[in-house]
Amino acid sequence: MYWIWILIVGAIIGGVAGALVNRGDSKGCLFNVIAGLVGSALGQKLFGDDWGGHLAGMALVPSILGAIIIVAIVSIFMKKQN
Repeated sequence: MYWIWILIVGAIIGGVAGALVNRGDSKGCLFNVIAGLVGSALGQKLFGDDWGGHLAGMALVPSILGAIIIVAIVSIFMKKQN
């Protein structure tokens, strides 16, 4: 049950980051989960995990900031291909 909770929180974090960066250009649910989980790890490494609320072991504010970085980088590379 814990892993399902982690995936749900990762999807929410990735969805928030995608909404802030792309504004309507959705990459899909799987991308949101991956961006949320990878962004959470990146954000907690860069910004620390001692500020913001915690859900499923992830600090929310650093996780969202990390996911924004991931989504922005992927968006830049996706635009270069088109």
